[in-house]
Amino acid sequence: MQKIKIEYTHDNSVARIILDDGKGNVLDSIMMGELNELLNSFKEKNDLKIITFEGAGKHFSFGASVEEHTKENAPEMLKAFHQLFYTIADLAIPTLAKISGQCLGGGLELALICNFLFADKTAKLGQPEILLGVFPPPASVILPLKIGNAKAEELILTGKSLSAEEGKAIGLINEVFENKKEMEKGWDEWITNNILNKSASSLRHTIKASRITFNHLLRKMLPAVEEMYIKELMETDDANEGINSFLGKRKPTWKNR
Repeated sequence: MQKIKIEYTHDNSVARIILDDGKGNVLDSIMMGELNELLNSFKEKNDLKIITFEGAGKHFSFGASVEEHTKENAPEMLKAFHQLFYTIADLAIPTLAKISGQCLGGGLELALICNFLFADKTAKLGQPEILLGVFPPPASVILPLKIGNAKAEELILTGKSLSAEEGKAIGLINEVFENKKEMEKGWDEWITNNILNKSASSLRHTIKASRITFNHLLRKMLPAVEEMYIKELMETDDANEGINSFLGKRKPTWKNR
């Protein structure tokens, strides 16, 4: 695999996935394909008790590739990206994101599907898509379910970023650590005390039960939002202007249509 690494620890009960593209751990089509392939392989691993996601280096992920958000590429990109969410839902294995540095756009959406979000004090969490004239389909469905409509709409409509402490204050982040080293120590202690002493089979059934509403809405609403993105949003002047201005490294000129 070129853009992700996998380590199995704690007697193969922990699958540690590391996003690693050498810079901002951008979720492009290559990384998405590798993640989907790896996650599908977990269906045969009955002893897995938790999957963790983290970014190599200083950042979790800058987000999905903007180049792949263009009108001609968006349908294929969204299909591959959203498959990650359906696969994680189907696996029903506990998931935990360990967030350092920038965790933006599609990077935050990958973290949002996880059952647990840990962050250190370098973390910056945000859905900045609106700054490019677009919206985040998975976050549009998941954020309101996790933190309520009021806070979800504030993040999605403004595009602003939150600190780890702000994320914890609104119920988005479970644990905050001083730095990445402390987080590494802390998550190990946490899973030892809270996850590893439980049955892998029972954990999966419990996730299916506790997420029965969440997963129903995800499977029903995410395809609808995806279609809205492709057939409505990407037909507007401003959505295309936002993406193209970013790629051209210039300020967008909105036509408001």
